Amino acid sequence: MAMLKIKKGDHVVVRAGKDKGKHGEVLKVIPRENRAVVHGVNFVKRHQRQTPEQDGGITSREAPVHISNLALEDPKDGKPTRVGFKTLKDGRKVRFAKRSGEVIND
Repeated sequence: MAMLKIKKGDHVVVRAGKDKGKHGEVLKVIPRENRAVVHGVNFVKRHQRQTPEQDGGITSREAPVHISNLALEDPKDGKPTRVGFKTLKDGRKVRFAKRSGEVIND
């Protein structure tokens, strides 16, 4: 599997789809499917059958979004940016925002 440019905890901007322009934090990444679950984005309704522990009804929750529709938020100005990799002098491989050159905290 290739190293993904988006990780859990990153702040991202949705670039395409019904939620285009929304900002959110990545809650979960699914590398096998190249998808990520973003807080407050891509809500779907699910019908829940009643069980002894849980009430029935219709619930809303976030569904996964394809990673190609997400862009990382630049740490400097909050606008969408592409991600690059570079090796620091101490040998660590880090991600950086191509827009501003800022290192993204890993």
